[in-house]
Amino acid sequence: MFDTVIHSGMVVTATDTFRGDIGIRDGRIAAVAERIEGGERRIDAGGRLVMPGGIEAHAHIAQESSAGVMTADDYYSGSVSAAFGGNSSFIPFVGQHRGQSVDDVLATYDERAKRSVIDYSYHLIISDPTEKVLTDELPRAFGRGITSFKVFMTYDLMNLGDGGMLDILTVAKEHGAITMVHAENNEMVKWMNRRLAAKGLTAPKYHAISRPELAEEEAINRAISLAKLVDAPLFIVHVSTAGGAALVQRAKLAGAKLFAETCPQYLALTRDDLDRSGVEGAKFMCSPPVRDRATQDALWKHIQSGTFESVSSDHAPYRFDATGKFTAGMDAPYPKIANGMPGIAARLPYLFSEGVVRGRITLQQFVALSSTNAAKTFGMTKKGSLMPGMDADIVIWNPEVTRTVTLADQHDNMDYTPFEGMELTGVPEVVINRGVVIVENGELLAAEGQGRFVARACVDLTGKAGYRAKELDPAQNFGAEIAP
Repeated sequence: MFDTVIHSGMVVTATDTFRGDIGIRDGRIAAVAERIEGGERRIDAGGRLVMPGGIEAHAHIAQESSAGVMTADDYYSGSVSAAFGGNSSFIPFVGQHRGQSVDDVLATYDERAKRSVIDYSYHLIISDPTEKVLTDELPRAFGRGITSFKVFMTYDLMNLGDGGMLDILTVAKEHGAITMVHAENNEMVKWMNRRLAAKGLTAPKYHAISRPELAEEEAINRAISLAKLVDAPLFIVHVSTAGGAALVQRAKLAGAKLFAETCPQYLALTRDDLDRSGVEGAKFMCSPPVRDRATQDALWKHIQSGTFESVSSDHAPYRFDATGKFTAGMDAPYPKIANGMPGIAARLPYLFSEGVVRGRITLQQFVALSSTNAAKTFGMTKKGSLMPGMDADIVIWNPEVTRTVTLADQHDNMDYTPFEGMELTGVPEVVINRGVVIVENGELLAAEGQGRFVARACVDLTGKAGYRAKELDPAQNFGAEIAP
């Protein structure tokens, strides 16, 4: 009856833990029971944890930055790294830059993504919301199952301004899509950069203070207000501050259609990591920047209390050389050093070790943060769960093995990992994508290109009451129909 049976494992979902077996047929979970006989192949889980495969919902793969710098990982190396990190699918970003057609950009990424070894979808970055983009190209992207768009409130070449954000939010709402936002106050950052440059403070470590906590907090507050005005769903990416997380928590409690994430780097690293000799600190540059120990403690509390839907890697792999970090030269000032760090393979081992093993989160929370919530938020209706009928995307996790993080274990195309030397307990040993074992015993078994594009459904807004601005309510604004 079954192609594969995983037996003798501890099955973990976002709500339950129980001893049981899983039967797989035609790439789908066909049965979950206390005991299942048969199977053309039987995989002995040996009491280890059997969980939904990770869904990496924030990664930059084969993507050019606004400055034209290409990430080190393409869809082959990036997906391989993701798989070794316990992920069976991911949603990288597709970047539209000024003057580009969305249709052309998607065609380019469709070609790049053919190399993926795991299933994939796209978040579409919008930096040039022309009338054609808003009325023709975005609806067409939505029609093929791309149901999340990202906008920026910082970077001159990406920043849409508040009006542009409102336009994107409105279009996204009309089509059931969700808008993601990089929230930092652009003028605050530029003011800090000018002040630091005037004093000659341009070493990598000064990046850590060039983007103030207040810049994130102000932008998060503004982004939430813009989304509330048109009652559109919003996802705040890579929250790095206690104040920003508190704003998200408060708006959620008030019923806003709001979602958010944080990342391992904001839990593992501090600004002191940038204070290294020479330009070594550039390895730890990302935006928003890593903060301090007090912020780490606050973010863990928000993870525990449900402020964040997910903990994502924000994998932005720029090599520590002239092809990546230092395209402007090894002596470039920090604003000209490529922002971002790798982490797609380290995300889940770090979250398990520092979260579950240290007693900060439960196994069920780990599954929710690593897979189930991303599936629900971003419309991957056949993933993130171990129920019959779902894709057989499964990871078998050994919770007892301790490993030291090394570059070789990341299996990416990078020349460093910011997590180098960390001792982490708990590792993914078997990773299955649609019923096919893709990683086992430390070996890649997947074929290049076997990943499939996942057309996604609308964002799940269950339990999100939303907000109705008086000025947009016909019953309170003299009958004017302003918003959809």
